[in-house]
Amino acid sequence: MLDAIIENGYFYGIVVARLLLACLLGGIIGYERESTNRPAGFRTHILVCVGAALIMITAEYVSRRYAGLTNVDPTRLGAQVVSGIGFLGAGTIIREGVNVRGLTTAASLWAVSCVGIAAGIGFYGGAAIATAIIYITLILLKRTEKHIARKNLRSLFRIRTRNIPGQISAIGCIFGKYSVTIKNIEFLNDADEDEIHIKYFVRIPGNVSPEKIMDELQRLEGIKDVSQE
Repeated sequence: MLDAIIENGYFYGIVVARLLLACLLGGIIGYERESTNRPAGFRTHILVCVGAALIMITAEYVSRRYAGLTNVDPTRLGAQVVSGIGFLGAGTIIREGVNVRGLTTAASLWAVSCVGIAAGIGFYGGAAIATAIIYITLILLKRTEKHIARKNLRSLFRIRTRNIPGQISAIGCIFGKYSVTIKNIEFLNDADEDEIHIKYFVRIPGNVSPEKIMDELQRLEGIKDVSQE
C-alpha cells in the first residue's frame, strides 16, 4: 500500500513538473506574440502547449495502465494534436487584399503544440532547445524578414480596358519592362463585351515606383482606368 502511494506520488510529481514546464515554454513564445498584438497571444499559446503536454501524459498513462491487456500506441494521440491544431491556426490567418496576415502566428501555434508534446513525453531538452530556436526566429529574424520584404512589394492592380486584341500582352510587356512578377490574374465578368476588368496580383521590386508603372499603363491605348492597392 505504501509503495503504491509513493509510486503514485512520484508519478503525479512528474505530471506536475511536465505541465509546469509546458506552461513556461508556451508562455515564452506566447509573450512574444502578445507583445506584437497578434490574434493568438500569451494565454492561447500556454493553453495549446499545456493541452498538448497533457495529451502525451495521458497517452503514457494509458499505455502503462493497460500494458499487456491491449495494444496501445501512445504516439497516436500526439499525432492527432499535430493535425488538429491546424483548425486553430486557420482562425488566426486573415487575408487583406493581396496580403495575408497571421501565418507566423499559425505556425507558432503548431510549433508550440510540438513543444508541448515533447514536454509531455519527458523530452525536456528537446522542448527547451526548440523553444529557444522558435523564440530567436520570432525575435531576431524579424529584421531580416522586413529587409527582404522591402526589396519586393506585393501589390494589386485593377485595370479596366477595352477588349482589343493583344491588350493583355501589351499590359504584360509593361510589367516585364519593370521586372514585375505577376503572381496571379483574375478576369472579372462584365455585361459590356467591349470592356474587360482585370486584377493583377504582382510583386514589384523595391527600386521601382508603383506610380511609374501606373502612369505607363494609363498611357496605353484602350486603357480606361487603372488603380493600385
